[in-house]
Amino acid sequence: MTTQFNGLELKLLRQFNELSLEDLGGKLDLTRQYLHKVETGQTTPNDQFIDKVAHFFNVSQSFFMQLKPVLQEDQIHFRSNRTSKVSFKQIVIARGEYIKRLTEYLDSKLRLPKYDIEAFESSQNSSIELIAEKCREKWGLGLGPISNMVRLCETHGIIVTTFPSISKEVDALSLATKRPVFVRNEAKESICRQRFDLAHELGHLVLHDGIVTGDRLTESQANHFASALLIPQVMMRTHFPTWYRNGRYNWTKLGEFKQTWKVSKAAILYRAKQLGLLTQEQYTSGVIYLKKTGEAITEKEDHLIPKEKPELLQACFIMLAKKKIFAEDIAQALDMNVSFLENLVGIEIPKKPRTPKLVEESA
Repeated sequence: MTTQFNGLELKLLRQFNELSLEDLGGKLDLTRQYLHKVETGQTTPNDQFIDKVAHFFNVSQSFFMQLKPVLQEDQIHFRSNRTSKVSFKQIVIARGEYIKRLTEYLDSKLRLPKYDIEAFESSQNSSIELIAEKCREKWGLGLGPISNMVRLCETHGIIVTTFPSISKEVDALSLATKRPVFVRNEAKESICRQRFDLAHELGHLVLHDGIVTGDRLTESQANHFASALLIPQVMMRTHFPTWYRNGRYNWTKLGEFKQTWKVSKAAILYRAKQLGLLTQEQYTSGVIYLKKTGEAITEKEDHLIPKEKPELLQACFIMLAKKKIFAEDIAQALDMNVSFLENLVGIEIPKKPRTPKLVEESA
């Protein structure tokens, strides 16, 4: 059994649980160096070690015997702060790997919406505007506000899920797999910013198929696509005079525009500058105003915009339950336990009905 141990599975599980090598070593009374050698395949652990880590993570020993392909660098698109620590990225990548395995299982059991996002090639900002317009046309969005970004993604075959975290280091992650997955950080409270993150990840799928992202250029291109998708330039140019006239901002009108389009005021200002409607100086004055009023992170209208929750995964589990496939069955197929699975997706999954016990009558 020990010769089949896959150290990568231990690494993914450790990262999923947000543990460093030092953290895990301290809990198992093992050295960091030894754990590193196990994870990288430099040493083969004995049965006692396998039993110990399986018990600690509350998984079966077979969990570590899987030999599955893992995500490659050009399949992972991050939306993260430039100062993000590598450890935070690793945590989300581990979660992404397990979500990928779950979606492969769901696709084998159910007929999910077809993934139909077309990839384009672009290097010029003008063509990004055109690509965003083509996407809106193809997706039947017209020129109006996008009512629900999560539903838009799910309608076109993308799995959207979230991960709970106290850190805002990593905003969002997309996996360019057979069925793409968007993993969103719920630590970011602004619905407008969450919507922008999803539009940004769509930008990566549309613009950066097979390209390693994360550099300034690809992030800038994805941001541009997100801005153009959320507010078409013709609508921005049409409504711009309602909230900016004669060199002055009308913040009340801008707040109303924000609530209609569900885009943050900060992103609206950036979009106006992007289209040449605001000069750098005018844009900067608006940003300074938002900072002075305490709206640099949380804007006062944020609470008025409804939250958008993923729906596709929940629907999948309900459909499977109708087929008599419950949380226990799914977890077993993925070499997980139910608590691990529910932690992964962030929702409760239908369990097997309990068989009523027969009550013996007393003599």
